Amino acid sequence: MPRIIEGTFSGEGRRFAIVVSRFNSLVTRQLLDGAEDCLVRHGTDEKNITIVWCPGSFEIPQVALQLARKGSVDAIICVGCVIRGETPHFDYVASEAAKGVAQVAMETGVPVAFGILTTETLEQALERAGAKAGNKGWDAAMTALELASVSRQLSAGKKA
Repeated sequence: MPRIIEGTFSGEGRRFAIVVSRFNSLVTRQLLDGAEDCLVRHGTDEKNITIVWCPGSFEIPQVALQLARKGSVDAIICVGCVIRGETPHFDYVASEAAKGVAQVAMETGVPVAFGILTTETLEQALERAGAKAGNKGWDAAMTALELASVSRQLSAGKKA
């Protein structure tokens, strides 16, 4: 019979950081609220949640890398919002934010959840920040909970 490793969704005894973009704060504040609510509802003590604001989604990987290198958190949740405009700026910011967040996880081994919205319109962003499409901040926090659990199991060689 194979050994199966699965993550749990308990935040008890775990520390998380949420890196949130100030740009498009109408949306990102809702994503932050969703992520924080998810962590607390799943047993994370509020004092074990660190929230770091940064200027925009492009800067999120820089902050996430500093947090990961510090080694003080079990997982990092990145939330931001990039809305397409009339110039190619959207493509650069969205692409670099995604690549940067992935690179932080790969380079450091610290679980990093991607909760950066990339939408065509403000309406689509608001739908994903708590309206009819759910709250993607909450979803990113669920991912962080599960990854933190899996990571602990893999590093300890036992079920966490």
